[in-house]
Amino acid sequence: DESTLHSTYRVRYFSPESEVPFCGHATIALGAALALEKGPGVFALHLNHAKITVEGHKQDDGLVVTALQSPPTHSQAAPQPLVDAALTLFGLTESDLNPELPPARIHGGADHLVLALRRRDTLAAMHYDLEEGRKFMHAHGLVTILLAFAETPQLFHTRNPFASGGVYEDPATGAATAALAGYLRDIHWPHRGLIDVVQGEDMGMRSRLRAELSDVPGSSIRLSGTARVME
Repeated sequence: DESTLHSTYRVRYFSPESEVPFCGHATIALGAALALEKGPGVFALHLNHAKITVEGHKQDDGLVVTALQSPPTHSQAAPQPLVDAALTLFGLTESDLNPELPPARIHGGADHLVLALRRRDTLAAMHYDLEEGRKFMHAHGLVTILLAFAETPQLFHTRNPFASGGVYEDPATGAATAALAGYLRDIHWPHRGLIDVVQGEDMGMRSRLRAELSDVPGSSIRLSGTARVME
């Protein structure tokens, strides 16, 4: 019974250099591991600053389908000095940004800065200095910077520098995807209830996450994806 509610699990998330308050793709993987060990169902998770759930079940092809309910979301316009410093970090200019998706601080369990780009090739060419990125993210309390390109109103390509945790780029970032969905709701983007996010493609580790959202401000995002057992 996929609606079975299992025990509550205390969960913390660590990168090579720091602890983070929420990590969506790790939660997807955790849901898969719990479903494989305990059977299909819903698992309650107690994080440092939130309580969420994750559910999982195994498909016939061996993949495990997992979905989580994110912590509450919120966003606010990014101050211009923060935007200017971020553009300098990545060698970008204001003309590279998509004016329909203005820069913002976004939150879906952790804090991120979103920079939406006009062109897919600009996203593919992303580069920055890891140490400078680490200093920047620590100075501004950011877990990652989310660089995004909107192919359609419901399909986004993203890259997530994670210098705050000592990682140049994250191949899948569920927390940032949840935060992005909450931000799109806040700016009244025509999301029609869901977005798909392709991430990791430019680093050869393609992932795809789906975020389902309502129009209720601040409410949780349902985030889903698949996981496989690493050999």
